[in-house]
Amino acid sequence: MNSLQRVETAEKRGFIKEYLDTLSLVERLHRLLLDVLKDEFERVGVLEVNPVQALLLFNVGDNEVTAGELKTRGYYQGSNVSYNLKKLVEMGYMHHQRCEIDRRAVRVRLTPKGRQVHEAVGRLFARHAEGLQSRNVLSYDQVDLINGTLRRVERYWTDQIRYIY
Repeated sequence: MNSLQRVETAEKRGFIKEYLDTLSLVERLHRLLLDVLKDEFERVGVLEVNPVQALLLFNVGDNEVTAGELKTRGYYQGSNVSYNLKKLVEMGYMHHQRCEIDRRAVRVRLTPKGRQVHEAVGRLFARHAEGLQSRNVLSYDQVDLINGTLRRVERYWTDQIRYIY
């Protein structure tokens, strides 16, 4: 092996290590986000909604959607979203209604109670955004760069699922 090949191999190993670190960080950040939501809801006394359900309410927002639409948007796994939607309907955070065209599909939207959770999560995220900027943790340009990078990874992974067997 010549020196160029050794450098390329070292770079490849270095990239793989950094990529694995990135994957680990994304996973940890997601779990940490759920912990932050749990702590916030415990602080304000909303105990019947779990963090995954709070995120679901936040992501539905003003929309009327089906479980399949939430899954295809990439927010949730199929059984996970169906279970949580059912629970949120039972607890009065969402309305549900059968679709006129496809009677198997159910469309859901937030109730006033669900909208309160949506708004609470929105306020929490706004506080975080303000804190990240005011403490110089992240700038707009840095967030934009991170988002662009993560979208490219998302497209790559999506292509792996769709086109590579």
